[in-house]
Amino acid sequence: MYTQDLVPARRIIVAISGASGAVYGVRLLQQLRAQANVQTHLTVSDAGLLNVQQELDMGRAELAALADVMHPVRDIGASIASGSFQCDGMVIAPCSMRSLGAI
Repeated sequence: MYTQDLVPARRIIVAISGASGAVYGVRLLQQLRAQANVQTHLTVSDAGLLNVQQELDMGRAELAALADVMHPVRDIGASIASGSFQCDGMVIAPCSMRSLGAI
């Protein structure tokens, strides 16, 4: 994907986990959305979606609208699940110590 200036868009993957603090992931998506040269790919765990709903009173559609692409968390065939998917970075926000330790 290219921006209007033919500069390749930066691809950032955002994962929202079930840890408390869903606002961090949502706020990150809002900030990245404001950047003209950033393409966001979002995945959200079931518990993460529940936290977004409870903590921020947002539904799945509202959350998905903040990203360029939303990938189902169980889609093992998603483009972001491939080692050949080129991206500039990934952020897990919020991220529990358990998730961090597993990574």
